[in-house]
Amino acid sequence: MRNTKLWMNILWILVAVYAVAEFANTVFSLSIPLALLLLVLVAFSLVHGAIRYRWSGIATFIVICLVVSNILENTSILTGFPFGHYHYTSGSALGPKIFLVPVLIAPAYFATGYLAWALSNVLIGEVRRESSALTTFAVPFIASFLMVVWDLCLDPGASTVRHIWIWEQGGGYFGVPLTNYLGWFFTVYLFFQLFALFLRVRKAGAEVTWPRSYYAQAVVMYAVIGLTFVLDYLVVGTNSQVTDAAGVVWQTRSIAEAAATVSIFTMIFAAALSAMKMLQVSAAVRNTSADVGTGS
Repeated sequence: MRNTKLWMNILWILVAVYAVAEFANTVFSLSIPLALLLLVLVAFSLVHGAIRYRWSGIATFIVICLVVSNILENTSILTGFPFGHYHYTSGSALGPKIFLVPVLIAPAYFATGYLAWALSNVLIGEVRRESSALTTFAVPFIASFLMVVWDLCLDPGASTVRHIWIWEQGGGYFGVPLTNYLGWFFTVYLFFQLFALFLRVRKAGAEVTWPRSYYAQAVVMYAVIGLTFVLDYLVVGTNSQVTDAAGVVWQTRSIAEAAATVSIFTMIFAAALSAMKMLQVSAAVRNTSADVGTGS
């Protein structure tokens, strides 16, 4: 992409807009449509990915992500594999459906999946044509955990409380079954690994050393998503009972508290670890430059 500095500034603006919109939505109950919030998140991931992988690369990521996720979501609704038995309710905020899956599910997979991929690159390393087999496997593997913890925070509230989708046999985690998270891991690992293999075989362009701020943008955006669960618990003080499809009664306050707790020690921890990793690398580069400058 040309004029990278301009695009970097646009990315920071998108981070700020998303953070303000999410926090204002929670604190002031503004009822900003989910589709609009998701649009900002998708725009960020699209531009951020295009800077690093060019438009052809991020388009490949999108295609792989959307095809794999939609096929497996539809398969699970029909057969129970790989997520378990569930269905999306009609008239939800997720919009019309592609086959049996609402249209907004696909961009949510892409946007959050890309952020998980970016953080895994910070923690493990970039997947390139000359990358080792270990890196090519490890980046998708760790990215899958970073993606699944988002759903660990999201799913009980979205399904058991708001009934956007229904787990037909309930589950031990506030009405959500373990199979959901195993299915998530399988699905996202599959499209992450396919993208990693694509990067290994694609014709490599000139390698660029990206500034720390480039990676910081993805880390901050991922942290903002995690913080919304904490803020939701702190702001929403009401409590009521909800019943899942298996007839088990849950407390909404307990679900919100669990989401906040999980977010702090998974999503926010991952963002903090990534930030420390960037600072560590930056300090090592400065020390190396100083040693070279002094002839040590």
